Amino acid sequence: MLDESALTKGQLRKLNALRKSVGPAIADEAFAKWLQQAVAEPEEDENARAISDALWGLIQEGRLSIRRGGYAVRRGRGRVIVQPAGE
Repeated sequence: MLDESALTKGQLRKLNALRKSVGPAIADEAFAKWLQQAVAEPEEDENARAISDALWGLIQEGRLSIRRGGYAVRRGRGRVIVQPAGE
């Protein structure tokens, strides 16, 4: 039996679509198998870890604050471009 309260909105939509298409018994079994495969822990991005480690010291010292909404970091021609996210 599935604990539907622990599922995300997208997972609930997928489960309900499966139930409508193949029936509740088969859908619950298929969804449980899919969920076991989908919940595999994502690999950690080494670049994101390096950026985080580099900035954390500045944040602790109070020399850097990251605004709500964050920033987008990308490469430019021989430089790093940092812009507020969403722009």
